[in-house]
Amino acid sequence: MLKVENINVYYGVIHALADINVEVHKGEIVTLIGANGAGKSTILRTISGLLRTKTGQINFEGQDISQMKAQDIVKLSISQVPEGRRVFSNMTLLENLELGAYIRNDSTEVQKDIEKIFERFPQLTKRRSQLAGTLSGGEQQMLAMGRALMSRPRLLLLDEPSMGLAPLLVKEIFSIIKEINAAGTTVLLVEQNGHMAISLAHRAYVLETGRITLSGDAKELAASEAVRKAYLGS
Repeated sequence: MLKVENINVYYGVIHALADINVEVHKGEIVTLIGANGAGKSTILRTISGLLRTKTGQINFEGQDISQMKAQDIVKLSISQVPEGRRVFSNMTLLENLELGAYIRNDSTEVQKDIEKIFERFPQLTKRRSQLAGTLSGGEQQMLAMGRALMSRPRLLLLDEPSMGLAPLLVKEIFSIIKEINAAGTTVLLVEQNGHMAISLAHRAYVLETGRITLSGDAKELAASEAVRKAYLGS
C-alpha cells in the first residue's frame, strides 16, 4: 500500500532522515519505534506532505505522492493524527469532527459517520457541544482520532497517541487502534511506548538518529535482547 524509498529529509542543514525505506502492506499495523529525535514523526510528516523529501520517493497504492500538497494527499485516503492531538480548541467537539470530513460532499453519510464515531468513543457522546480545548487529554486524543477517521482513510498515520495519558487510558487507546485496524484501516504508528506499540504491530522499524537500524516481524524484534533493553524497558 505504502512504499517509502530512500528518502532524505533536511531541516535546513540538519540531515533529519537518511536513506529511509519503509513499507506498509494493506491491513497491517506497522510501528516506528526509537528515542526522541530519532526521526519517527518526521517520517509521518513527510508522508502526509507537511515536509518535502530532498531525494527518494513515496508511493501510495502505486502513485508517487512525494511532491503532492498535504490537502491532496488527504484526498487519496491518507489521514494523520498529529502528535499533541492538535484539536481546534475554540471549536466544539462536533465542529472538529465535521472539519475532519471537509473533503467530502456526502452530508448524509457524514452524519452517519459522526454517529459511528460516538459509538466507537462513547465518552465523547455527551461532550459534542463542548469546546474541544476544555476536554481532558484522553478525550482530546479520542477526538483527534475520530476527526481523522471522518475522512474515511485507508491509511491512518498515528503520531504518539499515548503521549501524556494515564496508563489505563493508554490501554484503551491501543485497544481502539486494534479495533480500527480490524475494521479495515491500515495503520502506521509512531509511538514512544515501544512495549505497547510492538505488542500491537505486525511489523516494526527501529530508528536511531534518522536511520533505520532494524526492521522485521514485530514479535521477532520484541524477542531481541538489544531491542528489549533499548526500547521496551526490559
